[in-house]
Amino acid sequence: AKKDFIKLYGAILRLQNILSAFDEFKGNEILTERDTQDYHSLYIDLYNEFRKTGDEEKEVINDDLVFEMELIKQVEINIDYILELVKKYHKDHIKNKEILVDINKAIDATIGLRNKKDLILQFIDSLDAHSVVDEAWQTYIETKRREELDEIIKQENLNPEETYKFMQNAFLNGYITTTGTDFAKVLPPISRFSPTGERSKKRERVLNKLTLFFERFFTISSGKI
Repeated sequence: AKKDFIKLYGAILRLQNILSAFDEFKGNEILTERDTQDYHSLYIDLYNEFRKTGDEEKEVINDDLVFEMELIKQVEINIDYILELVKKYHKDHIKNKEILVDINKAIDATIGLRNKKDLILQFIDSLDAHSVVDEAWQTYIETKRREELDEIIKQENLNPEETYKFMQNAFLNGYITTTGTDFAKVLPPISRFSPTGERSKKRERVLNKLTLFFERFFTISSGKI
């Protein structure tokens, strides 16, 4: 049943992609926005379930199963849309639970927001009657970003100044680079008596944590750390 859904919804995505080029299609969609978000969410869940561990961009799971992830990404919702919903929810004195349902569905249906869901929901919980959503969001995200980076530095015993400098460059450039000596400066000294491969494992672990951190915050915060 899962594979049947993947094939069928993939076909729907391809058809929608073609029809979206025609004005006649606009406003005549069969699926409601909520239905689309539900199906997107399930499709992404199945993608995560079927793909092989460590091959995050793999779209062809086997000869029989292809995921149309690029088509999913084309209709992704951004953080601005979510914040507009948050404003509406806040304006209604945080009473309209339907808006909260919409927020959850929109996040689950968007690959780029799933790793930020806890941040968004915690932010909503932090709002009070006097909050100005846009300002509160920027302050909240800057605080959370510092907290999480400081936690990585603490966990891995990294050089704080070099780590901040390294991530600052990543946020300015829009990507993490490991060429040159900048990343090496982030890492703590490893004793020459350490087991073979220890530095390589440390490097890989730290890089993974910093990459996840970057992916979590890059699209929802300003360029400065």
